[in-house]
Amino acid sequence: MSETASPRRQTSFRRAAAIACLVMGLPLAGCSFFQAQSTTRGDPIDNDALKQLTPGTTTQADATALLGSPTTHETFNDNAWVYISQITRPRVGRLPGVLEQRVVVLNFDQGGVLRKVNVYNKDDSKNVGMAPGTTPTPGASASILQQLFGNIGRFSGGSGTTGGSNAGGGGVNGGGPSF
Repeated sequence: MSETASPRRQTSFRRAAAIACLVMGLPLAGCSFFQAQSTTRGDPIDNDALKQLTPGTTTQADATALLGSPTTHETFNDNAWVYISQITRPRVGRLPGVLEQRVVVLNFDQGGVLRKVNVYNKDDSKNVGMAPGTTPTPGASASILQQLFGNIGRFSGGSGTTGGSNAGGGGVNGGGPSF
């Protein structure tokens, strides 16, 4: 009788150990196996491409052939080209986290020849705070209920058209406007 109890005891112990491993392992599995994918925004410029840019000899056409079109130009200087790239990863309950950020600014002279290359990364960035308050809008301010129920009664049923006046709407004979 003791010989048959031992295999049962081993089997139940193995089941309990397997269940304990699953129960303890599932929360940890969520931390490592299901990590969110990172997202690349913009076109990252690698260091090898930057090394090929030579101030004083590289032209705008050379830079375009090597790096592609810039992300943007500076607002008041069309000879300053800006390439922006960013790698982000989603975070639970917050904005995406910035893993890597790079801004490359190419400054050209009036003849289209490269004069200066500036590279900025995440450490060079500055947080810009939002202005407090709200922007005033013209007109009357409406409460939330007025906004939600404001259109009730503005539509007439049955004819499939919206309510309102007939001014400019076809007149008696369906012709032009009725004045």
